[in-house]
Amino acid sequence: MPTPIKMPALSPTMEEGTLAKWLVKVGDEVRSGDIMAEIETDKATMEFEAVDEGRIAYIAVEGGTEGVAVGTIIATLAVDGESLEDAAEGAGDASGKGDPKAEETQFREEKVSGESKRNDAESDDGDSEIDGHSAVDLSAPRAHGERIIASPLSRRIAKQRGIDLADVEGSGPRGRIVKADLDQAARSSGAGEAEGKAAQDPRVPEDVPAPDKSTTIPDFGIPHKDEKLNNVRKVIARRLTEAKQTIPHMYLTVDVQLDALLKLRSQLNAALEADGIKLSVNDLLIKALAKALLRVPACNVSFAGDSLRRYSRADISVAVAAPSGLITPIITDAGSKPVSAIATEMKDLATRAREQKLKPEEYQGGTASLSNLGMFGIKQFDAVINPPQAMILAVGAGEKRPYIVDDAVQIATVMSATGSFDHRAIDGADGAELMKAFKSLVENPFGLVA
Repeated sequence: MPTPIKMPALSPTMEEGTLAKWLVKVGDEVRSGDIMAEIETDKATMEFEAVDEGRIAYIAVEGGTEGVAVGTIIATLAVDGESLEDAAEGAGDASGKGDPKAEETQFREEKVSGESKRNDAESDDGDSEIDGHSAVDLSAPRAHGERIIASPLSRRIAKQRGIDLADVEGSGPRGRIVKADLDQAARSSGAGEAEGKAAQDPRVPEDVPAPDKSTTIPDFGIPHKDEKLNNVRKVIARRLTEAKQTIPHMYLTVDVQLDALLKLRSQLNAALEADGIKLSVNDLLIKALAKALLRVPACNVSFAGDSLRRYSRADISVAVAAPSGLITPIITDAGSKPVSAIATEMKDLATRAREQKLKPEEYQGGTASLSNLGMFGIKQFDAVINPPQAMILAVGAGEKRPYIVDDAVQIATVMSATGSFDHRAIDGADGAELMKAFKSLVENPFGLVA
């Protein structure tokens, strides 16, 4: 019996993703552990490994398809010597879900019993998805009296574009309509013009946001190229907009003398050279922020509507620029880890972040964030809070400045650090205490290694 390959949940919160690219084709033999596809989540592009052994009999969801729900059958595997034709004909799992004949029987039984989940789903939004599987809706008649067989994704796209499925010829098994058929229909009938109108239709599912007209840019006759946003950039845009619109940001800036920290770093690196460990200034700043949060627990919190969540450890999310967009790998319990461990862990996390190989648990969570643009020569900036966290520390470049030391003006290496605080959760006085603690730890850095 054919084995269905379903859209995996690559993180605890993942509900859908983009099937970015297939690395196999129909007829290819796969074994457990083989990489079959690349799937784009809201934070990274991850490799999807085969679990079962067999041959790819049918690919139900094309590469590049967005909004594929977790649990959707994306391909079918022929196993135990089964022919590709037989496996493709079934195109469903062992229980019969996904198989047109089995689903037609199931639909009729559910209709008689009055307990059809399909009817409930269609009365809400017209989708025909049952228990996360790619079910087939056999209830909608074509203009010439035939039943329409279409995937849930195709129905959703058709609704957005204003395409009548009765006018579309399906290329899937048993004439099933898939996304490629709708793309062809749009090209041949000019249905793309209706897409913009349908996007404003209140019946469009909530998980398909309407275009933001405020971001539409006139042409102006300037040569240009429009690049489609990947999932990561979409999520960054959405989350940052929500953060600035819903979180009352409060900004506090301090100047921090770095000379003592730089001297300690040099000494530590000399001592750790034999172990192949090299500390960066950022590693020490991660430790300093974590310890400051433990000293001022009123800032190690999250706002949760009618409650305040107080954290008992400091997990620091560190901003890293990756090819697909900003990502924040986490140094867990940074306040208790030695700086050598932070340096080793941060190097590994940053490397895998740029290679888009982080696991979800390595970038989801954190109690506060650190963003350092000092390496670009940026003197000072205000960072946007990363919800549900309630603070982020923005660090600028260390530079030689006139500075008061022991009541005298001297030339010192000084860095500006700005804390952004969620004023719903953190009062100004508490934010000031945190910045004071951070400044003290950096200027008296032996507290970081004690």
